Amino acid sequence: MAWLVTGGAGYIGSHVVRAFLAEGIKVVVLDNLSSGHERFVPADVPFVRGDVLDGELLLNLFADHQIDGVVHVAGFKYAGVSVQRPLHTYEQNVTATATLLAAMQESGIDKIVFSSSAAVYGTPHTDLVTEGTPKSPESPYGESKLIGEWLLRDQGIATGLTHTSLRYFNVVGSGALDLSDTSPHNLFPLVFAALAEGRTPRINGTDYQTPDGTCVRDYIHVADLAVSHVAAARRLAAGETIESVYNLGSGDGVSVGEIMSTVATVTGIDFVPEHGPRRAGDPDRIVASGELAARDLDWKMRHSLDDMVRSAWESSQAAVLADASGGAVLDGGEFVHRA
Repeated sequence: MAWLVTGGAGYIGSHVVRAFLAEGIKVVVLDNLSSGHERFVPADVPFVRGDVLDGELLLNLFADHQIDGVVHVAGFKYAGVSVQRPLHTYEQNVTATATLLAAMQESGIDKIVFSSSAAVYGTPHTDLVTEGTPKSPESPYGESKLIGEWLLRDQGIATGLTHTSLRYFNVVGSGALDLSDTSPHNLFPLVFAALAEGRTPRINGTDYQTPDGTCVRDYIHVADLAVSHVAAARRLAAGETIESVYNLGSGDGVSVGEIMSTVATVTGIDFVPEHGPRRAGDPDRIVASGELAARDLDWKMRHSLDDMVRSAWESSQAAVLADASGGAVLDGGEFVHRA
């Protein structure tokens, strides 16, 4: 038996795959490679290139690989872009999830871990976000993730599906040299790209009600997040009690100014960030409690801010070298070609 990881060739999904393998649990990857990379999938892991919207493909995959449960990471994850592409966002995140749940039901698969998001909260009016904080998503992306949670809840009531949804906050870092964040919208890749191009990174807003005037966010290491997916899957497989949702947050925050200072230290590139006006709607601080996840899902902050920045920087540099050489970089720094 194996677990299916949808979106398992992406930044977060590939770390989830590695975490399952580290625990000796078999996995199968499904990814359409719209934002993922086949080189992120280990050579010995079955990889199916396809879309979660393809119900027939899902049924065949479930039958061929004896899938026991699903970790659903695939989706359209760009909150800002979702405002311009709402129909695409709903198709990829809502219709696809419904298609997946229907195929699971038909195949007798009753366990799922869902990749949700802090975007379900919108702009929370509290210093510490808990799972009970009111939900008020402010983008089609955030709305689609909340609807995804509802789909799991309702299917659980109707069919006995066992499930949990993990609400991510700001996911950064890398757990392996050959896995990097390639999103064109995330903070770390944007800062690294600016430095690589000789541009000065910019901070949007320095007049927030925070210690250094820059907004505070909850940054978590992607490898820590991946471990909790495995813990959630184990809990579902064992039939143990599990909450319907968990925040994966640090309980503490880091300012954008602190991020910039750490980037300068780690990269050895001495720069003073440019200052621009704050973006409309950006709250001063968003920080979440991970108390429930710490109780149930082996959730803890195993990495410091320096670890997060350093691992992200090193993996991004390795990716540049791999692209230049036409190969894929391994943990030891050796490059190999993969068909």
